Formats: sequence, C-alpha cells, structure tokens
Amino acid sequence: MSRGLLVALFGDPFAVMNTIGLVAFALVGSTKAIREEFDLFGIAIVGLAMAFAGGATRDLLVMRTPLALQSPVEIALGLLGVALAIGLRAVLAAPDTHPITLVSDAIGLAAFATTGAIVAADAGVSAFGVVAIATINAVGGGAFADLLLDRAPFILFEDFYASCAVSGGMVYVAAGAVGVAGGTAAALCAAVTVVTRLAAVTYGWELPAADDLEPPGR
Repeated sequence: MSRGLLVALFGDPFAVMNTIGLVAFALVGSTKAIREEFDLFGIAIVGLAMAFAGGATRDLLVMRTPLALQSPVEIALGLLGVALAIGLRAVLAAPDTHPITLVSDAIGLAAFATTGAIVAADAGVSAFGVVAIATINAVGGGAFADLLLDRAPFILFEDFYASCAVSGGMVYVAAGAVGVAGGTAAALCAAVTVVTRLAAVTYGWELPAADDLEPPGR
C-alpha cells in the first residue's frame, strides 16, 4: 500500500531516485572538473562519468544492459546536471565547495544508494549483495571521476562517505526483512544515507586511519 501511495504521489521510487541521482552527481562531478580548469568537453565527460559509472557497474553486476545505453532521457538528465554546474560557476567563485554542491552530493549519494538497493533486491541477490551493490552504485561514479581527474579516489582515504551508503543499504535490507514495503524501505534508505552524510560534513566525521590506532606513547 505504501509503495502504491509513493507511486501515486511521486512516481516509481526507482525512477524518482534515479532522476535525482543523475542530476545531482552530474552537477557534483562537473564542479570537480571546473575546479581543475577543464574545458567544457572535459567538464561534461567528468560530470557524466560521475553520474553514470556507478549505475553502469550496478547493471553489469546484475547482468542487464546499463540504463544509460537504453534511454536518451538518462543522458539528458546528466547533461542538465552539467549545465547547472556551469551555471553555478558563472555566479560562484568556488562552486565545488559551496553548500549547494555539498548538499547535492549528499542527495546524489542517497539517491544512488537507494537505486542500487532496489535493483539488487529485485535481482534476488543476498543481503550482502544488496548492501554491496547499493554502495557501488552510490560511490562508483565519484571514484571513476577522481581517476579521470588523476587523483586517488577520495572514498579510500578521506571523509565519512561510503559508510553512509553502507548504512543506507543495511537499513533497506533490515526494512525488507521485517516486512516493510519496498517504497517505504527505499525512503528509509535514502533518509538514513543523506542524514548521515550531512551530519558527517557538518561535524567533520572521519573513519580512523591505521596510524590513529597506534598504542599511546609510541
């Protein structure tokens, strides 16, 4: 019933989250390229890579044709995010560090963690598979964009980021295990992911590095 209500109000949960994620991550990826002074073509490539790489990996893992290759609407949504980033640069000196971009990144992370969880659950993979694919969908695009920018993917050494997607995926699995409807589980996944990410940005949360675990006095 709750899934039917969400569909009536907002459309299919996957379609809604996918649309939000594509626009948000294309914007974020493009702002990274703008910071590195890429030309317009380079900006578009990095933006689209961030928008599509995670979802394409997700689709390949469940053995289906990536959605980016099935519909021109997907590409149009990515290009919209690129255009928004270029527009932000016209009015902001550093769009990549502006709150608009930071919030967009958190929203994109949540949206793609949710679409990954939905696709994985529909494919019938294990609970671990749902969490893994949700995380890959959420962070894969950003990791690929960082490689295009010739730097190590920041999710490997910096910030509390991928952990937020893991948390969202786990909530989706737990919600399904207790009989929560798919649409409500998707909403919970997105909410947990975006709230934890925004809290991490606000309070500077970071996972410890190995050097932080040294015994006192060394």
